[in-house]
Amino acid sequence: MKHQDYPALFLDADDASNRYQTKFLHLIRGEYATLFLAAVFSMSFLNGVVYYLLYAGTFVVGLVILITRAQSKPEQWWYRCRALAESVKTLTWRYMMHATPFEGTDAQAKKEFRDNLHMIFRENIETAKQVTNDWSGNDQITRTMEDVRAQSRQDRIAYYLKHRVEDQRRWYKQKSRTNRTCAQRWVWASGFCYVIAGSMALSRVALPGWPYWPIEPLIVVAASIVGWMQIKKFNELAAAYTVAAHEIGLIRPMADDVTNDDHFSEFVNDAEKAFSREHTLWIARQSD
Repeated sequence: MKHQDYPALFLDADDASNRYQTKFLHLIRGEYATLFLAAVFSMSFLNGVVYYLLYAGTFVVGLVILITRAQSKPEQWWYRCRALAESVKTLTWRYMMHATPFEGTDAQAKKEFRDNLHMIFRENIETAKQVTNDWSGNDQITRTMEDVRAQSRQDRIAYYLKHRVEDQRRWYKQKSRTNRTCAQRWVWASGFCYVIAGSMALSRVALPGWPYWPIEPLIVVAASIVGWMQIKKFNELAAAYTVAAHEIGLIRPMADDVTNDDHFSEFVNDAEKAFSREHTLWIARQSD
């Protein structure tokens, strides 16, 4: 299922989540950059009023970035908009698969879907204010959603396994691999900074007259890498995504036992609960 085939509220919440994530990470990078520049200026390559004004300016810029991040709290809106988007996505799949509470006629299911959508909206009213204002004028029940819902049960089972279950398993597996690789790379980068800084500290014994040893900037880089790894939580997410991928792999064979609409509805709801559970735990970890 293509991204644009989801309800408009999902599209806007997803877009808002991505925007706040980008803003948050840019602000963090900005703080690290100003600290690095301050460490470079601390080496006193030059003297003079302009030099020290620039030196002081790095702290002013860093303070502005810190206050901006503290006031706007982009990380919180990132998590909340993502939770809103995923709630709508889960509702969408339940609707398309005739799962509870959408097992009635198409007219009844559409009404139930709209009612649930408005309930999610009201429960997340503050978050909904952060998304773009035109979502309500766009399609909440798309043509693709109706076409999938109109398929036979066997076709819907095949569609759900391919475009939801397998897609989620593949996504978690890829994310687990990516986070594990990133963790390893950043550890090596941090270790490299420690080795270089230590070597420079020892080199000062042999060259005591040379005043320009960039040890402080390297310390800031190493500390920034540690902070970045804590923010991104590479190892923690790699482990969580691996568990999620295995759990989804265990869900897949359960589809073989589906023999009627009630069984399929139960299967879909159980699968969506598993997807939602992992996402809810991720949100909780990020909010600690």
